[in-house]
Amino acid sequence: MNQVLITGANRGIGLELARLYAANGWQVIGVCRQSSTELEETAARVIDRIDITREADVLELKQALAGEQIHLLINNAGLLQDEQLGTIDFDSIRTQMEVNAYGPLRVVEALVDLIPEGGKIANITSRMGSIADNDSGGRYGYRASKAALNAFGKSLSVDLKPRGIAVAQLHPGYVKTRMVNFGGLISPEEAARGLADRIDALNLENTGGFWHSNGDELPW
Repeated sequence: MNQVLITGANRGIGLELARLYAANGWQVIGVCRQSSTELEETAARVIDRIDITREADVLELKQALAGEQIHLLINNAGLLQDEQLGTIDFDSIRTQMEVNAYGPLRVVEALVDLIPEGGKIANITSRMGSIADNDSGGRYGYRASKAALNAFGKSLSVDLKPRGIAVAQLHPGYVKTRMVNFGGLISPEEAARGLADRIDALNLENTGGFWHSNGDELPW
């Protein structure tokens, strides 16, 4: 049975991805800092108390998965904070870099040997990480951290292609989640379906791309 590991799986988009893949017959491993009843009811296995910004926690995750195969890794855990020019909180920017960029790379570094040929990595990023698409400014930490994640993902796609592993950077859309105080345009369920479609279409020919969940290719 195919296994999918999803970080930040306890709520929002991560939980809906867990539900979707479980319904489609995948073995779901939900990874999070704090579990939820909904995730416990959905995932085949929950590994909680994992903070992807902590090397020791990611090592613990690696040890917990020894001998497993991860056919799909979805780096979904993320953090959105806001900074305004003139009152920039650099600690906030550092934290977002740790969660949104360094964390996913740390997870891949730890787990890549568990991903077999034909496996896939989906990095849940944001179009706010697009430099070309930035016409509203602000959000310094979030934009920079997602741009860094995009750069990491592109390099991973090059380095992992010879091993038969495809990598995508995927923007879910403006989703009604706690991260945006539920002010989005689409539901987490709709976002999850679109993301899963993009993952299904991912292969070694299009590896490294940056897509909206609706299928649009996004500018870097």
